[in-house]
Amino acid sequence: MAAVKRPVEAVLLLGPTGSGKSPLGDRLEKEGLKGRRFLHFDFGEQLRAVASSSLPPAGFEEGEHFFIRDVLGKGLLLEKEHFPIALKVVDSFLRRKDFGSADTLVLNGLPRHVGQAQDMDAVAAIRSVVVLECSAGDTHQRICSNVGGDRAARTDDDIEMVGRKIEIYRQRTAPLIDYYTERQCTVVKIAVTPESTVEAVYSDLVSAVDSL
Repeated sequence: MAAVKRPVEAVLLLGPTGSGKSPLGDRLEKEGLKGRRFLHFDFGEQLRAVASSSLPPAGFEEGEHFFIRDVLGKGLLLEKEHFPIALKVVDSFLRRKDFGSADTLVLNGLPRHVGQAQDMDAVAAIRSVVVLECSAGDTHQRICSNVGGDRAARTDDDIEMVGRKIEIYRQRTAPLIDYYTERQCTVVKIAVTPESTVEAVYSDLVSAVDSL
């Protein structure tokens, strides 16, 4: 299959772990928005798929396979110097999904910090950012109740790991809101509570987009 012409049109989902990014991304892929087709790229899910393979998947070296497993096991981020690994994951996804010029990529989990955002410019033209705002306490409640329906098979939801991810989000990922605001991207903020369903969050997003 031919390589996808980059950069592709994209929207970025931001929010702490458990805020509902993955269910919202899935809903955008299923329902679309304003007549556009969306394809949901969940970076964490893609990395877990690579890590769960007994052998390195096609295109990945043994060292990269081990590295991804180690990063996931420790709840860390891929740093700027590891972007070639992230790029392999993105390109593999775009080819498998037969991404077209009229499609929009929903980025979830990549970029996770400013260093990655700078490298992503060659991959994706991020025009809009959707921020799911959720407190640490509400995040824990959402994960415990699995309100989004996407946590049942997760092995990285213990209290210590979740707390570490929330702190990493606060320090490393939340600054992307200002980064993309300064780049004149449309930023939509949606408040998420312990009871917020994906249907409610999607409805809030549709209303916000309609009002822009």
